[in-house]
Amino acid sequence: MTSPGEALDQQAGQHGNFLDSLNQFTRQHRAGHWSGTFAEFIDTVLPAAPHQVARSSHQYVWDMIRGSFVEGGDGKVRCSLFEDDLFGIDPAIERVIDYFKAAAAGSEVGRRLLLLLGPPSGGKSSLVILLKRGLEEYSHTDEGTLYAIAGCPVHESPLHLVPHTMRAACRNTYGIDIAGEVCPHCRARLEDQFGGDFMQMPVERLFISESGRCGIGTYAPHDPTTADLADLVGSVDLSKVAQYGDEGDPRAWSWSGAVYAASRGVLEMIEILKVKREFLYLLLTLTQEKNVKVSRFPLIYLDETILAHTNLAEFRKFLQESENEALLDRMVIIQVPYTLNYKEEARIYKKLISSAAPAFRDVHLDPHVLHAAAVFAILSRIQEGDDKEVELVRKVRLHADEEVEGVNRADARRVKEKEKAPEEGLAGVSPRFVINALSNAIIQSNQKSLSTMDVLLALKDGIESDARIDAKKKRRWVDYLVLTRKDFYNRWVKEDVHKALFVSFEQEAQDLLNKYLDEVEAMLDNRQIKDPITSEERRPDERFLRAVEEKIHISESGKQSFRQEVVRKAMGAYKRGVKFGLESHLQLNDAVQQYLFEQRRDVLRLVSSAKRPDEEIRTKISAVEKRLVDEYGYDSHSAREALNYVTTLLAQE
Repeated sequence: MTSPGEALDQQAGQHGNFLDSLNQFTRQHRAGHWSGTFAEFIDTVLPAAPHQVARSSHQYVWDMIRGSFVEGGDGKVRCSLFEDDLFGIDPAIERVIDYFKAAAAGSEVGRRLLLLLGPPSGGKSSLVILLKRGLEEYSHTDEGTLYAIAGCPVHESPLHLVPHTMRAACRNTYGIDIAGEVCPHCRARLEDQFGGDFMQMPVERLFISESGRCGIGTYAPHDPTTADLADLVGSVDLSKVAQYGDEGDPRAWSWSGAVYAASRGVLEMIEILKVKREFLYLLLTLTQEKNVKVSRFPLIYLDETILAHTNLAEFRKFLQESENEALLDRMVIIQVPYTLNYKEEARIYKKLISSAAPAFRDVHLDPHVLHAAAVFAILSRIQEGDDKEVELVRKVRLHADEEVEGVNRADARRVKEKEKAPEEGLAGVSPRFVINALSNAIIQSNQKSLSTMDVLLALKDGIESDARIDAKKKRRWVDYLVLTRKDFYNRWVKEDVHKALFVSFEQEAQDLLNKYLDEVEAMLDNRQIKDPITSEERRPDERFLRAVEEKIHISESGKQSFRQEVVRKAMGAYKRGVKFGLESHLQLNDAVQQYLFEQRRDVLRLVSSAKRPDEEIRTKISAVEKRLVDEYGYDSHSAREALNYVTTLLAQE
């Protein structure tokens, strides 16, 4: 147990480490500010990195994403921007990355609005948020340096100042193309303050910031009857009209619209299909032509990437209206479904719990809580086949990349790619529903420990008390909870207990392995075995051999080749001077574990027996509990619960 002094020292050490991390972060993100005239910009900045200076918004986002690529030990390239926060939606992420790659290359994809479509709590908003945070950090790096006309309300590129007649010469000199026009505000300022001498216009380095409304804009819909286009494109500032005397003066315009904030970066449109149609046409024109038109001004050039997201209900309603066909044609639609891999789903829950209040984080969860809850969620998201229960269980396991008996790789690939069920993952239980049930279970628990059964019961209570779920769906979801317990949790907890029990009886297991090997060798050599007790010779015990082999599904026709393989490995170990032990053959190890587990059921039954077990049995049971705690992620409460539960299962068999 840690003493008060040691605890203080530990806290002081953590404080020092955190302070060092903050200082290191500051050093890494301390970007050099730059400001000067356009003449100085052309003289010193542009020649050093012309292509970097002339990047479009799509190219800038693609460079940021590409910079986050890391190569793993398996040789595969991963995107570190997403991998720590988004789980189980890799196909959708890959399609988003492909969109930016194609748009950055100058294809027509760059003239389309990107729409993320999926169920609630599926990761759409999180994906966009990560892109925005990535852009903010990238703009503070040398590779992400951006420049803008100082004081420009749309922070436009200084290259817009280059006259059209000089742009061909710029291309010949630096190999870059310049697109875009000076905004009305900067044009008026150029004439008023600098007498048209654009070489004197001030230029500065730009840092993307959502809170600073620079390079990132966000629009969330509200009541359509009161929604105003000014939220996107601004409006006349009446307080300045008297000062400048003309509503058409750019200085009298409020440049507070979201499209101006997003210039040079990203505009996020939340629940885009809930906005008025005029909003959509403005956004799609902006995407297609990179221009917006507001009253009293010429076309305003804006270079930005529009990322929108919506849910399935709104999208299906939008599809039913024929006049929306032209709008749909200008969108790149990427589905972001729920994950169908229960292991990835469990990672989502773990992340949500780790960011919750300390009261939740401090509650111990047994090692199968999150996986069992995730299996239930996946069952609600996949489509049932003809052989309902068996088909559902097989699908869940295949989506988690588990080996399933009788399913070849081609069939497994078809299931995972949803060839027969393209709608899977677009409906069902959301992560929020599961986390709410977990939260209720934690609040209602008197102990700082939750077992899988506690959580399954909490999910059942959440289903039955939710007024939004119809009676038929409630019955089906409760059936999924039963299926989760029967076909997943029962198997997991029995494996844990029998592995822990196996170690407590390790010498017995080694003796069993030796006996199996002796019997197999005698069987293959067609000789008899001398009984160690009676010294009588007898035939090899075929019944014992088959009892062990059937634990790992070795068929009658396959037993000979399996036995020959075991003997070959044993002979190889002998020649190398290595002991043929439990770890020497994984399949046989598993078979011996299960066989021993079956033979020692009586020991487990003593856990809940009214009789007082003897000292030897009590010592072994304590060793099983300790091993469950030390090696399998249980605490003392959940270890005892697991042992009692497995005992009950054995009594029912």
